[in-house]
Amino acid sequence: MFKGSFTALITPFENGKIDDAAFARLVNRQIELGTDGLVVCGTTGESATMTVEEREHAIGLCVKTAAGRVPVIAGTGTNDTAKTIEATARAEALGADAALVVTPYYNKPSQEGLYRHFKAVHDAVGLPIVLYNVPGRTGVNLAVETVGRLAKLPRIAGIKDATPDLIRPIQIRRVVPESFSVLSGEDATIVAFLAHGGDGCISVTANIAPKECADLHKAWARKDWAEVARLRDLLLDLHQAMFVESNPCPVKYAASLQGFGDGSLRLPLCEISDASKQVVRSAMKAALGE
Repeated sequence: MFKGSFTALITPFENGKIDDAAFARLVNRQIELGTDGLVVCGTTGESATMTVEEREHAIGLCVKTAAGRVPVIAGTGTNDTAKTIEATARAEALGADAALVVTPYYNKPSQEGLYRHFKAVHDAVGLPIVLYNVPGRTGVNLAVETVGRLAKLPRIAGIKDATPDLIRPIQIRRVVPESFSVLSGEDATIVAFLAHGGDGCISVTANIAPKECADLHKAWARKDWAEVARLRDLLLDLHQAMFVESNPCPVKYAASLQGFGDGSLRLPLCEISDASKQVVRSAMKAALGE
């Protein structure tokens, strides 16, 4: 089971190319400060505007740098089942511990189509699969009933549920086995998500506050409610600042202030406004003293 604080890693760029040195430093910092796992080439990693070769390079570099210290989950989802199978097989060959597979976007498949898509990927590869439900980006919502059907397959290992609906973790927990990981994709509501049966978070904020995010989950595990509340309140403005504009634009700016890449993004994403930069800097100073 995947539990705790997993970081949805940015992909640092320098002059338009992946900054390998910054990426490796980012991975090492995450692990040294207590992050429980890493997600590479997800939404925050800008996988949508990376080439196949770049995605494979990033996955391989993450796996090599992590060196078995924490699990590495590789984003492999597309809106084409055959391409998703191919990408997931490559992630398996590169040594990833699991694949994060987003619901197919743009096509708007039915629930039966979603089930068949994930089952086809499951049947074709040996990696554990974490379902990724993010209807605000994909235009389709993975129904609780479909999650329950998929959870019967032996290598469907969990779900990242990136919705504001805090009833869903309760509903999902009722239809999946105990070993199935229910992970949030919403930093700001993580404490409520955990209280409703969640196991952890795939976090954007953890890129720049890995220790604080990991410490919150550790405090939850030992039932230190005062520390949970302190960290929840400490991080709230920072969580919100990471979404002052579309993710990953704010977090890439924040990470650049910490020395991870030049903050650049691939079009159609672009740097945040000066006003948003001030929001990010103020939140970082308040939460992290930076």
